[in-house]
Parts: sequence; structure tokens; C-alpha cells
Amino acid sequence: MKKIAIAAAALCAASALVPTGAAAQTPEQWKWTGMIYAYLPTISGKTTFPQSAPASDISVDAGKIIDELKGAFMGSLGAQKGQWGLFTDVLYMDVGSSKSSVNNFQVGRAGIPAGASADANFDLKGTVWTLGGSYRAATDPRGTLDLLFGARMLDVKQSLGWQVTGNIAPIPLPGRAGNLDTSLRNWDGIVGVKGHLALGDGGKWFAPYYADVGTGNSDLTWQATVGVGYKFGWGEVIGSWRYLDYKMKSGKPIEELNFNGPAIGAVFHW
Repeated sequence: MKKIAIAAAALCAASALVPTGAAAQTPEQWKWTGMIYAYLPTISGKTTFPQSAPASDISVDAGKIIDELKGAFMGSLGAQKGQWGLFTDVLYMDVGSSKSSVNNFQVGRAGIPAGASADANFDLKGTVWTLGGSYRAATDPRGTLDLLFGARMLDVKQSLGWQVTGNIAPIPLPGRAGNLDTSLRNWDGIVGVKGHLALGDGGKWFAPYYADVGTGNSDLTWQATVGVGYKFGWGEVIGSWRYLDYKMKSGKPIEELNFNGPAIGAVFHW
């Protein structure tokens, strides 16, 4: 209890903006925040589906084929006690499409030859799970700044079915039709910042922000979010733009992957 009292006194001394009644409170309790949101990104990336013969490997640009959301779950949870906090965010998506007469993938080292086209079925199932801790480095009526550290997992499975028609003579036999899938699971350590800035003097409008960068199983991953929120009596509504990018290490079947688009969510506190 003595250590808690010392820590509370130090916190009050560090911020002249803390209300005068705060020093008389009992030791701080955990404050929880939950968010349910809808994220509608454009997904792009490059994947090589290896076959037994390297000359017939299939390389596809996911962003030029995907246009349909089949299922999703998105949510985050955070807790704050004094200057220290915990947070986690889960994003799951199942997207894909079937298209006719496309040429947005390569067979071997060449693209689809002139006079040929392909029917393609592409599906991507992915989970992005971020978890970590934070330290509140600054807080006042104008906003907050938290330093964050943690890890992010990317678990992705991609499936491709295709059939090339037309001038297929230059394409090796194994590359003319087939069904293949590939997957990976990456864990990366991350560091970054998050917080919010007050907009105006009314205290209702604010701008949340988040940015991180990391590496591990991936060569490089980074994420950035910026938005605008409004406070209600029951919680908050936030509209934002989120970008998440992965560059994989050499030799991985999924070479790169990124999510880029708007999100809207409802935030609850308890």
C-alpha cells in the first residue's frame, strides 16, 4: 500500500492539470474500453502458388481479383490503470471472387499470352491479431500520447482455382488449369504510439490516432490509423482510415499484403 501511495503522489505531481480531488481518491481502478467496428478495406498483395515444376508457378495480384466480402469480425479491447495500459485488436476477414476473362496473374515468368484469358476463383481468409501494453507519456485537456509495445500475428490462407483458354500453347501443361492454396502465420514484434487530440473547446469532438512498426517473421510490417470521433453519453462513435502493410521475407509464397480503407465503430467504457 505504501508503494501505491508513493506512485499516486508522483503521478499527481507530474501533471498540474489533474483535478484537485484526485489526490483524495482510493488507488486507481482498471478502466475498460471496448470497440466494435466495421472495416471495409481494399486488399492488395502478391502471392505465388508454387507447383511441382517451378516454371509453372502461379503469381496473382489479389487486389485485381478480390471484390467480395463473405464474412468478417472486428473488435478491440483495452484497459488502463494509471499510466499503464493493455490492449488487443482482432480483425478477421473472408473475401474472394470469381471472375472470367482475366489476365492479372502470371504462369511461370510470363503473363497470360496475347489471345488467352483465364477464369479464376480466388479466396482469402485472414486473421490479424494485435496485442500489447502501453505507457501514457503525456496527458492534458488537449489529448493523450501513449507509447506502445507488443506483437501482431498474421494468419492467412489463400486459395486459387483457374483455367486458361485461348492461345495456351506457350503455357506449360501444369499451368493451364488447377486448384492451389497457400498459407502462412507470422508473428512480429511492434512498437509505436497511440492516443487522441481534442478538437475545439466543447470536449465532444476528438481525433484518435495510432501508428506502429515492427518485424520478426515478416521483413517489415507497419500500421497507421487516423480518424474523427464524437462523444455521447453512452460512449463514442469514431470514423477513421486504416492502413496495414506487410512485406514478407524472401522465399515466402505470400510476398506482400496490405489493407487500406475506411472504418467506423462504436466505443463503450466501463
